[in-house]
Amino acid sequence: MDALKQLQTFIAVVNHGSLSAAARAEGVVPAVIGRRIDALEERLGAKLLVRTTRRVTLTQEGEVFFEDGQRILAELEEAEAAVASGSSRVRGHLRVTAPAGFGRRHVAPHIATFQRAHPDLKVTLDLADRLVDLQAERIDCAIRISELADSNLVPVRLAENRRVVVAAPAYLAAHGTPQTPADLARFDCLSLGGSQSRGWTFAVNGEVSNWRVQGVLECNDGAVLHEWALKGYGLAWRSLWEVKGDLSAGRLVTVLDAFSSPDYPVYAVMAQRKYLPQRVRRFIDHLKAVYAEPGYWD
Repeated sequence: MDALKQLQTFIAVVNHGSLSAAARAEGVVPAVIGRRIDALEERLGAKLLVRTTRRVTLTQEGEVFFEDGQRILAELEEAEAAVASGSSRVRGHLRVTAPAGFGRRHVAPHIATFQRAHPDLKVTLDLADRLVDLQAERIDCAIRISELADSNLVPVRLAENRRVVVAAPAYLAAHGTPQTPADLARFDCLSLGGSQSRGWTFAVNGEVSNWRVQGVLECNDGAVLHEWALKGYGLAWRSLWEVKGDLSAGRLVTVLDAFSSPDYPVYAVMAQRKYLPQRVRRFIDHLKAVYAEPGYWD
């Protein structure tokens, strides 16, 4: 049986999470996928997957082989693209995910211009305010705005960003202005669903900590929170890139500036591997160049 086909099948099974899902994606019956995996494990003399009826789990040997296998397939794709085009033209299918609000403003326009500059490239952009599993959903690159927790993801810093607490002037005139993070307990705070369940982050006396907030309005879409803040429904903890225009126009004002949280940079993150496909490297370089242009964030 073809060794490359076995490798491709193994990578697909891990990315899809099961033999049946990989079989559906390829348009074959699960038994075909199972035979390929069996042949691969027999050829290698090692167990790569622990299989149940519902899911697969990588063994220690499987984790190592999966990492190397992804690198091999990426290098093969790049080599084929280089030969086919006779140059270093970007080819293949680039899959990117980004937060909805930021993605609409600061990823979608630039991903379109990037594709136009590389007509052999197909691009899929997924806008979602959720934590996407890059391997399970076969995502090349995720744009994230946060301090990244320790993980097996590879981050590339794209731009700086700061979060501020904002409110409409009318809301503050009616309810007063918080002077310290502790005061937030008596204000309506507009929260971004479960992603802000730890609270809002502030620096108090040099110590960075999270402060629980409460309110009667909560949504998993940051754009909705922004609109609610503009309508005077409460305080919102938003990124500066999102509210800068409203601050300049006086539609919103910041509060608790003396307790500003640390920066929440904009990152591109990829699944752990030694070598990235050229399409991913070039796209990240493209975003970094755009975001670094003088006056871009103004």
